[in-house]
Amino acid sequence: MAKFSYQAKNLNGQMTSGELEAFNETEVRTRLRQMHLEVVRVNSKGLGGGLKAAGSGFFVPKVKVKDLQIFTRQFATLINSGIPVVDALKILGEGLRSGILKDAALKVKKSIEQGKKLSDSMAAVPTVFDRFYSNMVHAGEEAGILDSILGRLATYMEKNEKVKSQVKGALVYPTVIVIVAMFVIAAILVFIIPKFQEFFSSAGKEPPMLTTMVVALSNAMIKSWYVILAVSAAAPFVIKSYLSTPGGKASFETFLFRAPIFGELVRKSAVARMTRTLGTLLGSGVGLIEAIEIASRTAGNVVVERALIRCKDSVLQGKPFAQPLSKDKVFPDMVVQMIAVGEQSGTLDNMLNKIADFYEDEVETAVKALTSLVEPLLMVVLGGIIAVLVVAMYLPIFSMAGNVGG
Repeated sequence: MAKFSYQAKNLNGQMTSGELEAFNETEVRTRLRQMHLEVVRVNSKGLGGGLKAAGSGFFVPKVKVKDLQIFTRQFATLINSGIPVVDALKILGEGLRSGILKDAALKVKKSIEQGKKLSDSMAAVPTVFDRFYSNMVHAGEEAGILDSILGRLATYMEKNEKVKSQVKGALVYPTVIVIVAMFVIAAILVFIIPKFQEFFSSAGKEPPMLTTMVVALSNAMIKSWYVILAVSAAAPFVIKSYLSTPGGKASFETFLFRAPIFGELVRKSAVARMTRTLGTLLGSGVGLIEAIEIASRTAGNVVVERALIRCKDSVLQGKPFAQPLSKDKVFPDMVVQMIAVGEQSGTLDNMLNKIADFYEDEVETAVKALTSLVEPLLMVVLGGIIAVLVVAMYLPIFSMAGNVGG
């Protein structure tokens, strides 16, 4: 068993803290609720009973979101048909290809046969069933609507993955174009410019300043090609290592959130994901504090995560959810106003889902607009660079032709 430290509020609103031994975080939260405590924070303090951590380190195997979404949809269908959970997991496990998801399904099945709950069994495999997933399943078990909750989970993953793929598509396209253009420009500098340089040398005349600069750049690339190649090969690994650190990840995500062209798209996708997560959790019976904490951890952007943590602290002090959001400029005013209306009318989960629907459509529109803007812009910039190289090479030829004509 593992040790967990916790902070919680009692019925009088007073903060209390302590430690518990449990198999996973879900079990800790369940026991605290049974003690009539409102959970504020739960942190793992390490393993105490010989259990091994389920996947840690840089190369942690991950299940494909599409495979997990299909698994969840099929699981919901089987449960809705009246098939017991153990039998449903057996059917799904036998039908899956060998891999991490198949192993996880069979592990969960074995854990349930030993008397554990489905949500606790899934929480013990965090590399496949994250905290959001296991908390949703726990809410479904408690309310007796597991099939409905699994259906919501599948729908959530479908919509969330659609937004992520749209944003990635908008960011990947210009990146590929720039990389290809860099190879083309490098080829011109390494293979074509030297041919012109031989011609200029035989002419015995000093070339124009622009031509001299381009020739110097070409010579530098030819002489230091191995350095440039090594830096180019090492750069992706260095960048990936930097982004894997908390500071690097925070800096990059903050930059993306505030970038001039892509920032609005990233903001809209983050709002769509956050509101969809909160709406799905609240609609499934998860408490607001716990829903905000889970949404902050699954936000996918450090700016939104920090904003939600600040909101959670304010809500713990008894303030409405919309009040701290209005002071934080991360979320648009429309989102804050709709959340305030949802709180006042008692339909916060429905309002959050409506916001998510709106911003998912906004992301799709923004991707199309961004693509139509970036494509010609890249063509102009890259075409301009190649044009400068061509002009630099032909300037001496035009000069010599003018002298001959004179």
